[in-house]
Amino acid sequence: MKTKTKQLTTLLIFFLLAGGLKAQDDLKFTLAEAQEYALKHSYVIQNSGLDVSAAQKKVWETIAMGLPQVSGSANYTKFLNLPVSLIPGEFFGEEAGTYIPVKFGQDYNSDFGFTVDQLIFDGSYIVGIGSAKVYLQMASQTKEKTEIDIKHAVAQSYFMVLAAEENLKVMKENLLNSKKLENDTRAMYENGFSEEQDVDQMRLLVQKAENEILKAEREIRVARMVLKYTMGVDVEETLQLTERLDEFLDPLLKEKETIGGFDYASHIDFRMLDTQRQLSMKEFKLARSAYLPKLSGFYNWSKTAYGNSANLFKSSVPWFKSSMVGFNLTVPIFTSGQQRAIVKQAQFAYQQAENNQKLAEQTLQKDYLTAVADIESAVDQFRNDVDNKQLARKIYDKTTIKYNNGISSSVELSQTETQYIQAQAAWVASVIQLLNSKITLDKAIGKL
Repeated sequence: MKTKTKQLTTLLIFFLLAGGLKAQDDLKFTLAEAQEYALKHSYVIQNSGLDVSAAQKKVWETIAMGLPQVSGSANYTKFLNLPVSLIPGEFFGEEAGTYIPVKFGQDYNSDFGFTVDQLIFDGSYIVGIGSAKVYLQMASQTKEKTEIDIKHAVAQSYFMVLAAEENLKVMKENLLNSKKLENDTRAMYENGFSEEQDVDQMRLLVQKAENEILKAEREIRVARMVLKYTMGVDVEETLQLTERLDEFLDPLLKEKETIGGFDYASHIDFRMLDTQRQLSMKEFKLARSAYLPKLSGFYNWSKTAYGNSANLFKSSVPWFKSSMVGFNLTVPIFTSGQQRAIVKQAQFAYQQAENNQKLAEQTLQKDYLTAVADIESAVDQFRNDVDNKQLARKIYDKTTIKYNNGISSSVELSQTETQYIQAQAAWVASVIQLLNSKITLDKAIGKL
């Protein structure tokens, strides 16, 4: 029994480990994979998809308004007091001017039937079908724009994690170097070749390096949390990013080719404004269609029974059929200018939509030129910060050598280390700025 239990335990552990390894593999992402994952799991995207589905149903709802509409009805009535009518007394041989109360009907009656309505002509219906299709187009474009925004946000978060992790590596190297300096200084102090102040100064350097590591680790946790949130990953899961920072930086640092223009008409923002213009035009036509007549046809069929007994469904109780067919025509004649005011408002809204579309052409062009200038500036800033970082490291290394040989003071060493950490922080900031400017440019030209 113990052997079987042990075997089962071993198998369980194996499957758990296998499942854990599989889950871990599932959470390794390149940037493209992270963006694709976000498009499938983001709640914002899911809601956009539901909007598209709702718009599809809206189209059918509008179409169905012009199709046959069938309704049924049934009634069962008991009169507590039958209606009374007054009949002139002359009909019954009474004196003129007198009236005799007479009850017509029976205590119980019931009827059932159905009605078929069919719209024959309605200008607003014709316009409404076109509007519903444009509304569906708008919902689809809104989903597309949401996808672009999600991919942009995922890329920003992905780059933030990579930059923070790279910064942590440098801070850990700096901590190892500071600890070595502290140990060497302490040994020199114990042998009478250094002062206690130098030991304390080195200890300060170690503590500063430890604080920088804690800060870098917090930045990584925050960046990963933002990335998980953007992707729709559970916060308890562990993400592994499989691409390196230089894989994104190197292509941007090569000799730049001349960046041409772009087709703003294909940009999602322009297309959405064009769809909005079409919607405004449909609303304008819808307002004008209210001047047109409306024509519909109907057919009604019913059966009715009467009796003084509550049970009207006996075979002996007769049911009387009735049916009719007809048309309804509604013609607007005079609304005291109300409809004209509605038409004018729709016309103004359409003109505004046209103006917004023209403005979008200039805005997109401005955003494109701004994005091009930003990425060029970001490349220059990054190269400058790389040089500054290398120079700060060179000064720090030389000062360390001088300090070990008794030429430089511990205060000077502390200052050069601070200068190097600041240069490293500036480098991290320029990395993020450069990568963000690249995805902003991609977004501006509609390539996300």
